[in-house]
Amino acid sequence: MPEVQINGTTIHYAHQGGGEPLVMIPFLTADHACFAFQMPAYAEHFSCYAMDLRGSGDTERGDFECTMGQFVEDTAAFIDSIGAKQVHLLGYSLGGAVAMSFAAAYPERVVSLGLHSTWPRSDRYLKTVVRSWQILAERLGDVRETAITAIFPWCFTPERYEQSDFIDGIVNFARSRPRQNVADFLEHSTVVIRHDVLDALSNVSAPTLITFGTEDVITSTRFLRPMTEAIPHVEVHLFEGCSHAPFLEDVNAFNSRTVEFLRRASALGT
Repeated sequence: MPEVQINGTTIHYAHQGGGEPLVMIPFLTADHACFAFQMPAYAEHFSCYAMDLRGSGDTERGDFECTMGQFVEDTAAFIDSIGAKQVHLLGYSLGGAVAMSFAAAYPERVVSLGLHSTWPRSDRYLKTVVRSWQILAERLGDVRETAITAIFPWCFTPERYEQSDFIDGIVNFARSRPRQNVADFLEHSTVVIRHDVLDALSNVSAPTLITFGTEDVITSTRFLRPMTEAIPHVEVHLFEGCSHAPFLEDVNAFNSRTVEFLRRASALGT
């Protein structure tokens, strides 16, 4: 597995494909492997890098606290490490929060921006849900089982839970990945609770695709209007019948729509 030394830690990542660089940032509790169903489709057109955030996957927390500012600076250092001046940038949930924060801080470095099942400013509802995850993680002493027991039901519809093979596959995959420790999870989830980049989103200059599942509750379309009003060049797609994880619930539709956007954005940038 490729790795790079930046900002006092070793960032692990996956790389596939060639062409313009596309950097992908994963969600809370996950590592780069969460994009396993996207990498092959994207790699047909782009040089894809799925990076771990510090304190997740095989990447240790290192010398610095896990904060949004640190995640942004880690992303900048990672992009430097792959020799890129500009990248296509895509993030899911927490990864989307990091991606939009990076694009607001470094707009000149982003060719296109994909914000999926994410939000610009945490509201009381989101904070309350995430605090409940923190309490359970501390009680269980196990982030993986917290995710399976308490987070996954927010990610998939009740109908999906009736599809045992699907849910069992997701659970088994989660249990196969590196175990995040509770202290790192608490720092990551505190980043979720404190996230607020709304007032800086007007700095984003790249064409931006925002997507949600129509059945998402935790980062629902209540966040859509603030983002579309703040980001200058934006388009929106809703995945019907999906909850918080359309990239897993409807892989073909998600990949088709996002690849189409990425290729159009790439053509505009040339």
